[in-house]
Amino acid sequence: MTTDETTTFADLGLRDELLEALAGLGYEEPTPIQREAIPRLLEGRDLLGQAATGTGKTAAFALPILQRLPSSGRGTEPVAMILVPTRELCMQVSQALHRYGRALGARVLPIYGGQPIGRQLRELQRGVDVVVATPGRALDHLGRGTLTLDSVELVVLDEADEMLDMGFAEELEGILAAAPETRQTVLFSATMPARINAIARRHLRDPVRIQIEREVPGSGESPLVRQTAYVVARAHKPAALGRILDVEAPAAAIVFCRTRDQVDELTETLNGRGYRAEALHGGMSQEQRDRVMGRLRSGTAELLVATDVAARGLDIEQLTHVVNYEVPSAAESYVHRIGRVGRAGREGAAITLAEPREHRMLKTIERVTKHRITVEKVPTTADLRARRLELTRAALHESLLEDELEQFRVVVETLTDEFDVMQVALAAVKLAHESSGPGADDEEEIPESAPLPAQQDRGPRAGGAGPAGKRSRVPAGGMTRIFVAAGRSAGIRPQDLVGAIAGETRLSGRDIGAIEITDRFSLVEVPEDAAKEVVAALRATRIKGKKVQVRLDRDGKP
Repeated sequence: MTTDETTTFADLGLRDELLEALAGLGYEEPTPIQREAIPRLLEGRDLLGQAATGTGKTAAFALPILQRLPSSGRGTEPVAMILVPTRELCMQVSQALHRYGRALGARVLPIYGGQPIGRQLRELQRGVDVVVATPGRALDHLGRGTLTLDSVELVVLDEADEMLDMGFAEELEGILAAAPETRQTVLFSATMPARINAIARRHLRDPVRIQIEREVPGSGESPLVRQTAYVVARAHKPAALGRILDVEAPAAAIVFCRTRDQVDELTETLNGRGYRAEALHGGMSQEQRDRVMGRLRSGTAELLVATDVAARGLDIEQLTHVVNYEVPSAAESYVHRIGRVGRAGREGAAITLAEPREHRMLKTIERVTKHRITVEKVPTTADLRARRLELTRAALHESLLEDELEQFRVVVETLTDEFDVMQVALAAVKLAHESSGPGADDEEEIPESAPLPAQQDRGPRAGGAGPAGKRSRVPAGGMTRIFVAAGRSAGIRPQDLVGAIAGETRLSGRDIGAIEITDRFSLVEVPEDAAKEVVAALRATRIKGKKVQVRLDRDGKP
């Protein structure tokens, strides 16, 4: 192979049909993960790869899969299976395989929840080459006998850490157990916790290990991502966000929220402020999600308000800003979110709205990312007026350079018979300014919020419920507590509760808040809009092999 600087896709040994497809799509040379992974996968090696979204890892495993498809005489059973955490990523990977493998006639079937199972059954009966699936729906088909893995030669686990966070550990084990032992296995993960390494030891044979170092967005001498935070009380967050967006004027932005209800409420608030905002969350059908993404990519919408899981796997080229409506509970989540901007040399901005009690979490993120997050003051009404005047000036400047203005000369000449030309210009600017949008005069000042001292900023620790077994804190805003009648004496651990909730509901591990475990019972914070769903799901399942009483917490009394 040639050196990294001159490596092409042809150097990797790919078949002509794939090279033509890549050329047609405008791909000129492989990314680092593709240079490292594709030759090893073509050799038949198992692979353990650490790479984040946006590094080109989809093509790194998709092209070797398509390479092995025979030109004719294909059977009805799939030769490859790709497991992904969400239906959005499922669709994205399927579409990529279709684009790369069109000349080969590749039969690719996405399988995910929320899609009519009848269509999936018909396509499986006709015959498919590659199945791209979420773990739950894949296991469902295996249980029905409508999907068999006897002919599968390659299994890919994409974003394996996210699948484990969502509680799919047992499903992954079941699916891998159903695949032939002689298969080739590929595992990609953005992070490498102990659980990922444990899966690799059990299911991968002498794997090649590839690590593409994640460039922490905003790090280095010339940061592409400007990272800022605003400390603001919860009650003033909607107004503060609107004001920050007015000043920033993003071309396109994603605003991340914790719950579905928060997404819907904030979308309505932003639309009321004059923005073209769209909501994206797990309560929407696939058709609705596709329409939303189409409007964002076409420029019809400028803001996407979304939950983490709903936005998983999305790559929006025109994105300029990422906004965390709350501080993410995990530094990895923060890095993943802001990594959506600043790609391919484009500049971007990451903005976080932090409540006073969340200031310590910002410090944790700074330590992990090794980059300072600048804390700024929320724009005042004076800042807003100055910004809007600047926008008016810019619009007038553009008009003077580009527009045909002669037709208005008679108006100016008539007025200058009576008024000074400067007065005429001032009146025209005033009208232009007022027509551009609402002014800042009616807005109230947002009070400054100082971070709480460190000793006031401590949440509960899993495994304890404070002195004398009492609840140590009230739930965070937008969250409520679930009472589970099992605790340490029953062997309950935080991961047992997270796994049960993530495995049986639409929530991921990142949606779950503080967990307190005492000897006799446990308390788990979950988003308010999902509380009833969580209670119903936990009542219908077993925790540590036992049925337990589960209900909403009643004012701190079990």
